[in-house]
Amino acid sequence: MRGLAVLFALLLAAAPAAPQRYKFTINTETPEGQLLAQIGQEEDAAKKLALLEQFAAKFPQHEGIGWVYSQMVPAYAKTGQFDKALEAGDKVLGMEPGDLETAHAALGAALGKKDPDVLMAWAAKVSDLARKVSQSEKPKEEEAAEEWKGRVDFAKQLDVYTEYSLYAMALQTADPRKKSALGELLEQRSPQSQYLPQIANQRFMAYFQAGESAKAIALAEKLFEKDQTNEDMMLAVADSYRSQQKDLEKVHALCNKVLELVKTKSKPEGVSDADWERRKTQLSGRAQYIAGVTYAIQSQWAQADQTLRAALPGIKDDEQITAEALFYLGLANFRLGEKGDSDRIYDAIRFNEQCAAVAGPYQSRARQNLKFIRSKYRVQ
Repeated sequence: MRGLAVLFALLLAAAPAAPQRYKFTINTETPEGQLLAQIGQEEDAAKKLALLEQFAAKFPQHEGIGWVYSQMVPAYAKTGQFDKALEAGDKVLGMEPGDLETAHAALGAALGKKDPDVLMAWAAKVSDLARKVSQSEKPKEEEAAEEWKGRVDFAKQLDVYTEYSLYAMALQTADPRKKSALGELLEQRSPQSQYLPQIANQRFMAYFQAGESAKAIALAEKLFEKDQTNEDMMLAVADSYRSQQKDLEKVHALCNKVLELVKTKSKPEGVSDADWERRKTQLSGRAQYIAGVTYAIQSQWAQADQTLRAALPGIKDDEQITAEALFYLGLANFRLGEKGDSDRIYDAIRFNEQCAAVAGPYQSRARQNLKFIRSKYRVQ
């Protein structure tokens, strides 16, 4: 019997208009042809994968080896063998860089592996391949042009999937340096990505956790050009400026913006009334604390006193910043007392006593101030 010759054009359903890349004949009178036919007929996924592995080991030079590896990528990924899936994907794309369906399957395997470095490498690689197809020249022939359009549409969707993969991995990653690196790559490759705003707060916090506060502030300032509704981010930037004694008027502007948002922002869905009130009190307290210390730095003692007194209920759960607020309240009231308001001296003593009771960087300074004030005004 003469061997049966069959023309294979095997593509993923994700891109039905894709060109027929894998074209080869199967001669069932040969061992490789018989194995390929068996692969095509096998319905059990595990058995089919074993046959694919067998073919790749026995016939690595066969003209159909690219198709075999392309079938192995999703099969390995489905069984959680991500390293093998990526190894097969590398082989396929080395032979056929235009196989976007395999690129898509390999990127899914990289995401499943949960390794940020691996994911970043594959996202960049797949994005480059997708963009190359997207930017390819449109054929003049009508049939070829229609086929080209399908490939370009798929390539654009695949490029968006690379953005999603970076975003999804950043959400899953606990390491702040890896999280920020994923966000940076996303911004670098797709500055207008829909996923950048969704990951902005995570990137901001990751920078702080990694000790890269300058990058956190730079990111926040960039975001503030379009959106000033993230209270935590605004307070972090304001506090950073305050600690550096940089652009203190901007500190007040950001704190005032937070106080305004606290008054006008609607309660988020799913948050209880009690939790929302607690949240507003804490935000207000933090904003007033930062603004109050800034007024003290500027020697605006009346404003410092008024703002820091208002801050105390909202910061009471943070012993260290409460101690700092008490220290500056003591200083503000002493300065106001020096100008003739004698009752302020008693307030200065009271605030310094409260500060001196808290272990930390302000304790010894508060004790020194107490000793000085009591000596100067003969108050015990």
